[in-house]
Amino acid sequence: MSAPGNGPVLALVGATGAVGGVMIDIINGRESVPWGEIRLIASPRSAGKKLTVRGAELTVLALAPEVFDGVDVAMFDVPDAVSAEWAPIAAARGAIAVDNSGAFRMDPEVPLVVPEVNADAIAVRPKGIIANPNCTTLSMMAALGALHREFGLRELVVASYQAASGAGQEGIDRLHAEIEAVAGKQLGARAGDVREALEAAGLSVEDTPFTAPLAMNVVPWAGSLRDGGWSSEELKVRNESRKILGIPDLKVSATCVRVPVVTTHSLAVHAVFGSEVTVERAHEIFAAQPSIVLVDDPAKGSFPTPSDVVGGDPTYVGRVRQALDFPTALDFFVCGDNLRKGAALNTYEIAEELAVRG
Repeated sequence: MSAPGNGPVLALVGATGAVGGVMIDIINGRESVPWGEIRLIASPRSAGKKLTVRGAELTVLALAPEVFDGVDVAMFDVPDAVSAEWAPIAAARGAIAVDNSGAFRMDPEVPLVVPEVNADAIAVRPKGIIANPNCTTLSMMAALGALHREFGLRELVVASYQAASGAGQEGIDRLHAEIEAVAGKQLGARAGDVREALEAAGLSVEDTPFTAPLAMNVVPWAGSLRDGGWSSEELKVRNESRKILGIPDLKVSATCVRVPVVTTHSLAVHAVFGSEVTVERAHEIFAAQPSIVLVDDPAKGSFPTPSDVVGGDPTYVGRVRQALDFPTALDFFVCGDNLRKGAALNTYEIAEELAVRG
């Protein structure tokens, strides 16, 4: 879509990055799009590259203030610092900036939006910026939002099982290298066996995005250290859930764990509500949501796993149980592709919602 047509103008900033590539796949996979023009934008070193969007070969433009002239919606799939600098510039040039970074998520003047949950929040955007939540929070938000509307959420205890791709391409490359280093080896039960295999392959066990070996292991840590021993990822789950759901006093406790999965985050959720809940009614609520796939028949071994979910748009929910001894609580397991709904797809759905609303 190189020539302007009838419809708003969409810009994709970070078009040549990992999430940008997923975003282009999403746009290409849509039956139709509302955009009269699509502009691809990236750093100067990527300018001039050719990418195909909806059958048209588009040239990537270098990030500069003037590329936002005439743009209606600008999606940002770039690091925090880049968004912090350039999203306000895009907004000043007349675009609505939809940002996938963490730069604006907790800004009180920037709505934090999941269209299935709080689409109306996009209407109030004093800075001309809308934020996309963290991929971990996003993976459970469609399910929680649907339950909250009926039962009134009061408390939330979450354990996340986060894929290596949550740490970016560096995380993906590191997991692949570790798997290759230990593949085919008859490793014993000694604590140092995996570390020795990695070191023998030239992989430092100190210089890793996961703080510990991830292959044949789980690491109870994601993010950076905050007060009280909490990680930044865990606090994001708390703070972002409160903001998206509009429950400022929601009680939240999260433990974030990195697992040896390339893509798709999973979460074990214990949700306490203001009224009694049943598995039967929860099944009905989940089944009625267009963006949720209910997979819940443990007797047949039917429940969501990352390998079943990766590459798809919906959130998958299963293992729905009435919490033992807690009549107002449900336990369930949820999986979502962290590069699609957890990042690119939700950002694009916000942009589409803006286009629909004019």
